[in-house]
Amino acid sequence: MKTGTQLFYDGSYEGFLTCVFSAFEEKLNVNGIFTEATSQGNMFAKSMNITTDLEKAQRVISGLKRKIPSESYRHIYFAFLSELEGIELLLFQYIKLAFKEEKFSSKDFGNPIILKINQISKKVSREKHRMEAFVRFQLTKDDIFYATIEPDFNVLPVILKHFETRYADQKWIIYDLKRNFGLFYNLQECSYININFKSTEHLNSSNTSIYSTSEIEFQKLWQEYFESTNIKSRKNMKLHLQHVPKRYWKYLTEKSTWQN
Repeated sequence: MKTGTQLFYDGSYEGFLTCVFSAFEEKLNVNGIFTEATSQGNMFAKSMNITTDLEKAQRVISGLKRKIPSESYRHIYFAFLSELEGIELLLFQYIKLAFKEEKFSSKDFGNPIILKINQISKKVSREKHRMEAFVRFQLTKDDIFYATIEPDFNVLPVILKHFETRYADQKWIIYDLKRNFGLFYNLQECSYININFKSTEHLNSSNTSIYSTSEIEFQKLWQEYFESTNIKSRKNMKLHLQHVPKRYWKYLTEKSTWQN
């Protein structure tokens, strides 16, 4: 019986692709791919720590893009961003299929691996579009527009282009509180940042030491407008929640006046 191998990597997409490269190159019988922070799943399996290699990762990307449609590659990337338990091994199996089959199709839903990756990718895609719609910026005293998010999936890398294009004329930060990293746009380029918050004061939108007076006044005005245009007798909460799920309300300025 061939002993299985568990691969451990740094949690990055490039790190995962390096795992894929190593598995193919060394013909490994991979039975698990985990981040370095994950405890070992099987104490009897052989373990290997994989160091991220950007060149190897790019070779996997280039190979996939030559072999499969762009939509299929997008499914791989989006599914990886789901961060679901076991997603790395599932993606590895998906990638093996992609390289093995003569005519690979991401719509071959008779294959449970392809179906599962497609379903996960769609969930991440929906979260991406909701973040693009529901992010609300607040102007700080430093003239930087600041917004916080806590998405179910790691969609920050895939909403970058949307905000970089749409808000190219202003400095902004979108910070993922759940994963403790963010995007900062400085009018020229976008970069990833980490902030060591010493308190939760940045979450208080009425904090005059952080946010500009005009921003606070604008929020009050917007809340009053929203309240005045809301016809309570025609309030259909069931329909409203279908379009704007309650877990997104914390991002919306107007929702602080309508929590019930």
